[in-house]
Amino acid sequence: MKNLKSIALALVVVLSTLSVTAQTKKVDASKSIVNWVGKKVTGKHEGTVNLKDGKLIFKGKKLAGGTFNVDMTSLTATDLSGEYQGKLNGHLKSEDFFGTEKFPTATLIFKKVVAKTANVYTVTGDLTIKGKTNPITFDLATTKDTAATSLKIDRTKYDIKYGSGSFFDNLGDKAISDEFDLAVALKF
Repeated sequence: MKNLKSIALALVVVLSTLSVTAQTKKVDASKSIVNWVGKKVTGKHEGTVNLKDGKLIFKGKKLAGGTFNVDMTSLTATDLSGEYQGKLNGHLKSEDFFGTEKFPTATLIFKKVVAKTANVYTVTGDLTIKGKTNPITFDLATTKDTAATSLKIDRTKYDIKYGSGSFFDNLGDKAISDEFDLAVALKF
């Protein structure tokens, strides 16, 4: 009887020390989509930017972490064409906005993941744009082979102040919203 209790106790100790191994799911950058919308007093512009790479880390079936690199040089407006698209793309890539020559990559590193509902997580991470890192929190919905989120980013936290009514007076209808929207659809 004493041996049976010892074996049972040893089994409990061994089972309690086993942890669920992490599974990394690499994001398929070619099939994932990042859409952006930037608003101004007189309207808005929208476009895309490409992921370079990314991964989500799961423990069992629960999201536990993630990292992403965005190719800022791929930033393009999709609501314009020809000369006007070229001018806007050039301005967005300039130092006035994202400075893609000096800062070709933006990064997101998950720092904390909390389950909100089944397959929906509240993620807090460090977002780096133009060499500036700030915390950001958003909800991410996952399935077996996809993840999606919509979030707002305050560009002024990343030293992108061009046309911001928060920093410049008398902009009138030339003012540009401090926040831009991202809609992200990931496939892995």
